Amino acid sequence: MQYTINLRSKTALITGGTRGIGASIADTFAKAGANVIITGTKKESVKQRVEELKNYTKASLQGWVVDFTDSSSLEVICRRIRKLSNLHILINNAGTNIISSIMDIKTSDIDYINALNLRAPTLLSKEAAIIMKRKNWGRIINITSIWSVISKPGRVLYTASKFGLVGLTKASAVDLGPHNILVNSISPGFTITELTKSTLSDEEQKNIAEQVPMRRFAKPEEIANVALFLSSEFNTYITGQNIVVDGGFVSV
Repeated sequence: MQYTINLRSKTALITGGTRGIGASIADTFAKAGANVIITGTKKESVKQRVEELKNYTKASLQGWVVDFTDSSSLEVICRRIRKLSNLHILINNAGTNIISSIMDIKTSDIDYINALNLRAPTLLSKEAAIIMKRKNWGRIINITSIWSVISKPGRVLYTASKFGLVGLTKASAVDLGPHNILVNSISPGFTITELTKSTLSDEEQKNIAEQVPMRRFAKPEEIANVALFLSSEFNTYITGQNIVVDGGFVSV
């Protein structure tokens, strides 16, 4: 018997959906028939991505421009969520990284990274849960990182924020479980994205890949497929979990 995951009649909001893992999740969800809303910080990038998504689906597509580090911009998006008649899936993917030792961090760095990596997902989850509760069905997925499980030099701010996002996942799952709203996080390992290619040389990528048991980086669609399953009708009992998708890297 063949099973097919489809998200027809479901509406999914994917933050940071213009590039990298977020773009791949948007593509995958659009192909699965979902009504997709993506966010991004640049109007042209958001517009272009919506046009690209039209190649995959005839379902509804929207693009919202937002700066999650700006409280007023975040509030605008929260108000837009409140106006939605349905929101079945929320993917909190937008995030940032600041590489700095704890000896060198600035208060402004703490505020900036937490605004994007933790405050925004918390408030968006709250708004989404209000809508999901009415239907007694919902899926919230927070995209974290392997640095929410382990860490390395210079990752104090990123690791702290991503550990916090896993904490949000677990606590939200407890609060929302009675309403059939399942909350999980996905912690990707090293993944081939445009950002990866621009920040790591071919030699650096090769050296890192040799440390991964599967001897390669993840493809963005491999992360997206996990999000697809967790967001689907096939997931009926997995909640409060941080699922590491890293080719075994954190195990060695």
